[in-house]
Amino acid sequence: MAKRMEIGAVIAAAPADHVRRERPAPGDVIILLGGRTGRDGCGGATGSSKSHSVQSLESCGAEVQKGNAPVERKLQRLFRRREATVLIKRCNDFGAGGVSVAIGELADGLTIDLNAVPKKYAGLDGTELAISESQERMAVVVDKNDVEKFIALAGDENLEATPVAVVEAEPRLVMNWNGKKICDISREFLNSNGAEKHTDIEVPDAKVSYGSALKNTPADWEKLVTDLNVCSQRALVQRFDSTVGAATVLMPFSGKTQQTPVQAMAAKIPVLGADTKAASIMAWGYDPAVAVQSPYHGAALAVVESVAKLVAAGGRSEECWLTFQEYFERTQGDPKRWGKPFGALLGAYKAQKALGIGSIGGKDSMSGTFEHIDVPPTLVSFAVGMGRADKIISAEFKIPFDKLYYIAPKYDENGLPDFDSVKDVFAKVEKAIAVGKAAAVWSLAHGGLAEGIFKMSLGNRIGAKLKDLDDDKLFGMHYGAFIVESSDELDGFECIGETIDEYKIICGSTELDVSALEKKWDAVLEPIFRDSVKHYDAPEKIETVTGEKFACAPANKTAKPRVLIPAFPGTNGEYDMAEAFRREGGEAEIFVIKNLTASAVEESVEAFAKLISQSQIIAVPGGFSGGDEPEGSGKFINAFFRNPKVKEAVNDMLYHRDGLMLGICNGFQSLIKLGLVPLGEIVPLTEKSPTLTFNKIGRHQSQLVRTRICTDKSPWLMNCKVGDIFTIPISHGEGRFVADDEVIKKLIANGQVATQYVDLNGDPTMDLRFNPNSSMYAIEGIISPDGRVLGKMGHSERITDYCCTNVDGIKDQPLFKSGIQYFS
Repeated sequence: MAKRMEIGAVIAAAPADHVRRERPAPGDVIILLGGRTGRDGCGGATGSSKSHSVQSLESCGAEVQKGNAPVERKLQRLFRRREATVLIKRCNDFGAGGVSVAIGELADGLTIDLNAVPKKYAGLDGTELAISESQERMAVVVDKNDVEKFIALAGDENLEATPVAVVEAEPRLVMNWNGKKICDISREFLNSNGAEKHTDIEVPDAKVSYGSALKNTPADWEKLVTDLNVCSQRALVQRFDSTVGAATVLMPFSGKTQQTPVQAMAAKIPVLGADTKAASIMAWGYDPAVAVQSPYHGAALAVVESVAKLVAAGGRSEECWLTFQEYFERTQGDPKRWGKPFGALLGAYKAQKALGIGSIGGKDSMSGTFEHIDVPPTLVSFAVGMGRADKIISAEFKIPFDKLYYIAPKYDENGLPDFDSVKDVFAKVEKAIAVGKAAAVWSLAHGGLAEGIFKMSLGNRIGAKLKDLDDDKLFGMHYGAFIVESSDELDGFECIGETIDEYKIICGSTELDVSALEKKWDAVLEPIFRDSVKHYDAPEKIETVTGEKFACAPANKTAKPRVLIPAFPGTNGEYDMAEAFRREGGEAEIFVIKNLTASAVEESVEAFAKLISQSQIIAVPGGFSGGDEPEGSGKFINAFFRNPKVKEAVNDMLYHRDGLMLGICNGFQSLIKLGLVPLGEIVPLTEKSPTLTFNKIGRHQSQLVRTRICTDKSPWLMNCKVGDIFTIPISHGEGRFVADDEVIKKLIANGQVATQYVDLNGDPTMDLRFNPNSSMYAIEGIISPDGRVLGKMGHSERITDYCCTNVDGIKDQPLFKSGIQYFS
């Protein structure tokens, strides 16, 4: 019996003039914002802190917090609006403890009206309302004179906002329910954390070995790449959207094959209405093999590893900060068990002091015991820093016949790195990157130098010829050490070999077929995270050339076309879509569709139809509309566009005013459900209508794909040529294009297949690496008969300067430029 633990971290950024820092004052009002409260939130984080057994699997099974992605996105939109955030004196997200904590922490004196808390359903008692951890809720403190204004701004984003508490002068936490005072506690008592507690702690003198029993043989190289700490996790990583926000600098996997794992996250700061080269960098460190031997050493090396990975990506060790996530077994009053988290904190503190890097936050749990099974001592270090997007570096080998260098810090007699030596190594690597002498950098991790060489080879299928290195150097753990690819001489580094144009690793007398190792590396977690489907024959290449560009021009030209972008509940691509059109000179407006009440829906219909009459383009962005249920976007969006007023306005824009329409990802799904593609008008669907359904692999996939332009019969493609190939992001779980074979043949004959997924040779393919959803005929996008409506899965709007720099290809697909130019 086992459950994997996924640990994540997020970096946020806010403009300084959006932030208000004030202490709440008596009379201020606390507004509960976002999702409603239910019994499903009773437990969650607090429940996970309990000791668990086989019996608790059933008794605590309901203590699972249910996420609400559509509401979460609404909150994000509201908190990006300065007029809303400057009203907030203080705010809190809802987590463990629910109202009692999220609101209870906001001020010393509070009176909370639990009857005012919005509920998912009737019947909750005061205790349930006070402790429920239902998600996607915020508590904000505003001046009593700003309450109505803030609630109105929340309403603009289709969010519920309800006053539920008042700040009081007397420092007491008071909760009222059904006319009764059910909680009345002094702040002094709350701040004291109750009665004092004492415990004995015993930290043993641990001996740590960083050596490996592996030898430089083909069999041991295979053991290395199939180790659970080294093997591929691509199928897990692809479940998470890596490109939303159009700011990703480093994709999770690098090179033309997207196989070299990155060691750090890098993303541009999300500046609305402008672009920037300023980028955040975050990297992590933790090795369970070290931590089980000594939590002290494990935590100290986690800090070193996280900072080293940040340096390898182009960050600076002197300009970074740390945050920790810690998970340990239940201590059960045992001094030796207490000694593990205590020892880990001492080790982390030692590394922080020695490197001069502070920790600015963290999260901990002391519940990692299931009957007789304990988690390993776990302190994960995250290093966070800033860099320039044009200076970020990735780890895949770039070209054959470059030199390969190695540099490592010294270690002392206790198995700890000499931190002065660590800082010296960091400085040398940082300088090599800064002056442009480092083509690729890898920070050594669990698998040592051998792991680094293997993974650096994968991205561009470039091999390595190494000197005859000893086994300890090749396979041992050397945290704080680096491999650097360079065409130059690097002083202070040891040259250990060179890159080669064969897909091999040659080390001394051992010669390895990297392709064979790669297959074994990929296969380890296949039974858990599915990453393959059965083989399908490659489809035909579709090609429609008219001999001239799309000739039809709009009756009314305009220098600055208006683009209307509807944001439905769950839409998450509205900002990216708007910025893509604005960069090309369009005037984009995001319109939030409200559906909290029947009257709100009707008001949205009226306003949206009016805006269509003033617009030249409608662009339906992607997201997780309907919570990404099966055919989620084909429900509410479909019903909304089929409203007679909206339908009439769409038809008028397309065919009386020569307008255009675009749908991407879930937007593409909505256009198909409406009939706008492939038929060009909103019509009832038939059993032969095309559809988008679940990816054949049965899970969400996020990566870059190569798509080939198949036709020039559309204004959207006027700046493309048939045969052009673009590398663009995809992120979906329901993107497989399916239609009757007869329908697809007709689309091909009419020149309505806009784009196909293609492989590295530019050929349409059913290979999952390149056609991730297994779309029939490798179709990625289609157009209406006259080309005015385009629907496609790939997120062409998520590419800006310095995005996805670690994957080859032409990424700027000029759809938005074409759409704007069409009207000029």
